[in-house]
Amino acid sequence: MIRISLETIGKRHQHLWTFRGIDYVFEEKTRTAITGFNGSGKSTLLQIISGYQQASEGKITYNYNSKEVASEKLFNLLSIGAPYIDLPEELSIAELIYYFTPFKEFQSGISIPAFLEISQLAHAREKSIKQFSSGMKQRLKLAMAILSDAPLLLLDEPLSNLDAIGVVWYKQMIENYASQKTIIVASNNIEDEIYFCRERININNYKK
Repeated sequence: MIRISLETIGKRHQHLWTFRGIDYVFEEKTRTAITGFNGSGKSTLLQIISGYQQASEGKITYNYNSKEVASEKLFNLLSIGAPYIDLPEELSIAELIYYFTPFKEFQSGISIPAFLEISQLAHAREKSIKQFSSGMKQRLKLAMAILSDAPLLLLDEPLSNLDAIGVVWYKQMIENYASQKTIIVASNNIEDEIYFCRERININNYKK
């Protein structure tokens, strides 16, 4: 499984540090929440861990099955669900899955019909994604991330645009399909989004 080590990670914008000096190890199959006030850098740290952004200082080491993984190979080991991720809106769900799965497969037994049932989006299978509501798009992003056959799951404010029914669905998805994953969630919502995370990183402690 996957293990991630952060060594003195810092991020600077011009002359101001968003955070600095983060030393932390995400152990295999742990569930960790990144917390902090709005604008503190929760999403930024998550994106640095994913390789989408580069840290201004420090080092990240990824180990998979006790072997170090180069950052450019990390894509195969992680999935991410976040409201700022763009979807190809001209496609239907089936078309999206068709183009997506050659790069990252779903967990065993997750066919297109199974995906539609689990995501509760079967009623929209013929629609293009641009016709989806914001809540449907977020449900699709989360389902794609959680159901991926990747050991590392990154979630950024996963309940954005979801209603009360969506909150229940999200909790069921975590319990049913993410038990074997290392999970990192950027959020302050203890009751619904990060209730299952026993570990915490408070970005507010790394302001210098």
